[in-house]
Amino acid sequence: MSMMTEAEAKTILDKVIALSTADECTATLTGSVEGNIRFALNNVSTSGVVSNTDLGVQVAFGRRVGTASINEFSDAALERVVRRAEDLARLAPENPEFVPAVERQTYRATETFSQATADITPAQRAEVARASIEPCKAQNLIAAGFLQDSQSFFASANSNGNFGYQTSTEADYTCTVRTEDGRGSGWVAKNVQDIRSFNASEDIEIAMRKASASAEAQALEPGKYTVILEPAAAAGLISFMFNFFNARPADEGRSFLSKAGGGNKIGEQVFDPRVNFYSDPADPNVPALPWDGDGLPRDRISWVEDGKIANLIYGRHWAQRQGKTPTAGPGNVIMTGGTKSTSDLVRETERGILVSRTWYIRMVDPQTVLLTGLTRDGTFYIENGELRYPVKNFRFNESPVIMLNNIDELGRPVRVGDGQTMMIPPMRLRDFTFTSLSDAV
Repeated sequence: MSMMTEAEAKTILDKVIALSTADECTATLTGSVEGNIRFALNNVSTSGVVSNTDLGVQVAFGRRVGTASINEFSDAALERVVRRAEDLARLAPENPEFVPAVERQTYRATETFSQATADITPAQRAEVARASIEPCKAQNLIAAGFLQDSQSFFASANSNGNFGYQTSTEADYTCTVRTEDGRGSGWVAKNVQDIRSFNASEDIEIAMRKASASAEAQALEPGKYTVILEPAAAAGLISFMFNFFNARPADEGRSFLSKAGGGNKIGEQVFDPRVNFYSDPADPNVPALPWDGDGLPRDRISWVEDGKIANLIYGRHWAQRQGKTPTAGPGNVIMTGGTKSTSDLVRETERGILVSRTWYIRMVDPQTVLLTGLTRDGTFYIENGELRYPVKNFRFNESPVIMLNNIDELGRPVRVGDGQTMMIPPMRLRDFTFTSLSDAV
């Protein structure tokens, strides 16, 4: 039952809606088949397949809301979960921000499914592990990594007549390569919808080169440096920033997008004029489901245009209060850039630091999006267009808002999976703030 056809899912959802005696009912079915293989110390350690299907039911009596879930689908089980949700709704206090379920919507299907990814076999997963491990063994390097692939479906219906169904696939690969003495470390990650666009033999070479080259790291004084952030390193900071592209905290004075004296910064210049962000569920590089968690249809929408805030997310309750049109939450984030690779940016840099990866990022100040975190897995000093030597890792204190005002150049965007699927370019930035050294590799 992990993967249901549209007809199978609709049959169950229709039954649930018909069983409910509440003022309204929304039912959601999700199912997935997830395969994985893990390796460490140049050996496969675990592999397996996990499948599951869940039904969630939300009902409302007036403004009293109850939810319940179950993972069995007999008629008796369906009635049981509906009654449980209704019992909880009757006990619940009224929700002052309650908004009724959406009316019937029209969704534009997006290309989120790849049959090749859905058809991955255990032998294919093992081949990815082999292609990662054997080159490392040959060069006395040690690989540790994880491949996870999934096919899934999402279906939802409500008592207002709305219905949506779509299937998706994804594969996510990460690998860390260390030198035998543990002093050098390299890392690579790849997130794809179609497994045919992934080649472990090519990607592992990146991690191997960085591991070997980073073994004799030298200490540099903390301070402000020109940096080149690879896409994965930049995404770690930018994804935090997009948590604040919501109109409510901005209007309530709780965000870097809050305007002095009240309101938000829509229309104001906040970033360098070269900064552009948008979301598009139909983008072929990062396709997303055509609706958000509230069932609102997703369309292409600009968030930042030429450095100015173009739109914010207006949830249905806040849109109603503010007299605005609700905005669907994004399924992806796409940043425009140029045509150059990370290597091209390095070749054109007189002096600076290349950052392969940022990690353990934490918030310091929400109103400025000041973040702290560490570099790792390959940090290098650049001089006259070449990587001269590896440097010890740094702790940084930096705001993505500030860094996107200190742009020297943006490269070619690539797909990055960092909690949310993104297209992010490598970027060369001025005055990136490193506050201390880190002994971690």
